[in-house]
Amino acid sequence: MADLQKYTGKKILILGLGREGAASLRFFLDNRVAAVLGVADKTPADKLAPEVKEILSQNPKIQVHLGENHLDCLDDYDLVVKSPGIPIHIARIEKSFLRGKITSQTRIFFDEYPGTIIGVTGTKGKSTTSSIIHDVLKKGGKRVTLAGNIGIPMISFLKDAGKDDYFVCELSAHQLYDLKKSPHIAVLLNIYPEHLDYYKDFGEYIRAKANIALNQSNSDYLIYNSANPEVDAISRQSAAQKIAFNEYDWSYEGKTALIGKYNLENAKIGAIIGRLLGIDDGDINAAIAQFKPLDHRLEFVGNFDGIDFYNDSLSTIQESAVAAIESFGPMLQTLIAGGFDRHQPFDKLGAQIVRSDIRNLILFPTTGARIWEETQRQATAMGKDGRLRQIKPFFVESMEDAVRSSLANTALGHIAALSAASASFGGFRDYVQRGDYFRECLARQAKNISSAAVAKF
Repeated sequence: MADLQKYTGKKILILGLGREGAASLRFFLDNRVAAVLGVADKTPADKLAPEVKEILSQNPKIQVHLGENHLDCLDDYDLVVKSPGIPIHIARIEKSFLRGKITSQTRIFFDEYPGTIIGVTGTKGKSTTSSIIHDVLKKGGKRVTLAGNIGIPMISFLKDAGKDDYFVCELSAHQLYDLKKSPHIAVLLNIYPEHLDYYKDFGEYIRAKANIALNQSNSDYLIYNSANPEVDAISRQSAAQKIAFNEYDWSYEGKTALIGKYNLENAKIGAIIGRLLGIDDGDINAAIAQFKPLDHRLEFVGNFDGIDFYNDSLSTIQESAVAAIESFGPMLQTLIAGGFDRHQPFDKLGAQIVRSDIRNLILFPTTGARIWEETQRQATAMGKDGRLRQIKPFFVESMEDAVRSSLANTALGHIAALSAASASFGGFRDYVQRGDYFRECLARQAKNISSAAVAKF
C-alpha cells in the first residue's frame, strides 16, 4: 500500500453514499487515515443503505450531512471525494471543483495501485471488452482483477494488490472526468452522443473520455478505433504506442457465443492485449471460446413459440441498436425499441431499419414515436417509401404488451429482439431492471402458450 500521509490532518468529505461512496469511506477508515471524515448525501438518514447505517453507527466521530441542504458543508472541507453519478455542474460542486477540492475514487485508485492498470472506455462495448480481456489474462496465468464501472468499486481491491498484479478497469466518462493519470494500456472503443443530460455538451463528454489516453507516455499503449472520428482525434494527442484494433490482422475461427462483428472486435482487443503481455494464442483462443456473453448484451433469452428472443437492454443509444440489427442480419424480424427521451438523434437507426429486413417495430413511449418518424423520414430520403409498407409499427405502453405483440407478429424461425436505443428511466429503474422484466414477461407468456397448447391438445 502506498503512503497515505498526504491525507493526514485534512478534512475529507465523502460526497454520495451509494456503493462507491461507502467503499471510499471504508478505505479511509480501514487505513486509519488521521483525518477528519464527513459524509454528505441528499438521502435522509432513515433511507440510507444498511451498510452505510452500520458504518456510521460504528464511527460516531464521522460528521454527517444529509437531506436537502447536504451541500451546505462543502466549504468546510479540504478535500471532497465525489461519487461519479453526482453531476459536476451543480453550482456548489462546480465551485469546489474549480478550486481544486474535488477528487474521485478513480483518482485515488490510480495514485495508489502498485500493479499494471488496463483501462477500457467507450460509449458502448466496454463491459464486454473488459470481461474478455480479464478472461484472456486469467487464462494466460496472470493475477488479474476486473472492476471499475462493472461491479465492486475499485478502491476495495487496493489492500491486497501487488506490483505484479493486473487490473482491468472499465471506466465511464464520469470516472474519467477529472483523471490526471492514464492507464499503462488504454482501450478506447468508440464515442457517440450520450449522457447529454449530465454534460454541458457533446464536446465535454468527448473531453472526459479523452483522459484515458492524454496522460500516457511512450512506454504505454493505446488500443483504439481509428474508424471513429472522435476516437481517432484523441489518439493523435496521446504519446503512447498506438494500435488501431479495427486495422489489426487477427480473426477468430473457432466456436464462440459472441454474436456479431462488434463483439468479435471486442475479442480481437483481448487478443491484442494478450499478445502484448506474452500470452500464447492457444490460451487466448481458449478464453474466447469459453467466454459467456454478459447479461442484457445481445443475450439469448430462449426460443418461445418458435421465435428466438434476444435481450439487448443495455442498448441506450441508436448506435448500439444499429449494431444489434447488423449482428442479427435478415433473421431479425421484430425490433422492440423506445424509452426515456434524452433528446438523442435516431437518424442512423431509422436508416438501418429501412435497410434491414425488419417487419415489426414494437415501440415504447416516449422515443418510440420519434423512432418511427425518423424511419419514415429516412425511407423517403433514401427513395424507399415502398419499404415502409412492409414495416408495421405497434405502439405499446407496457413490456407485457410488447412481448405479446412480438409473439403474435413474428414469423416462426425468426428473431425478436429488445434493443431500445433509449434509456430505461421512467418506466424502469435502469437497463438491468428493464431486461430482467423482459425475461420475466417472456417466461410468463411461455407458460400461457404451454398451457393453451396442452388444453388444445
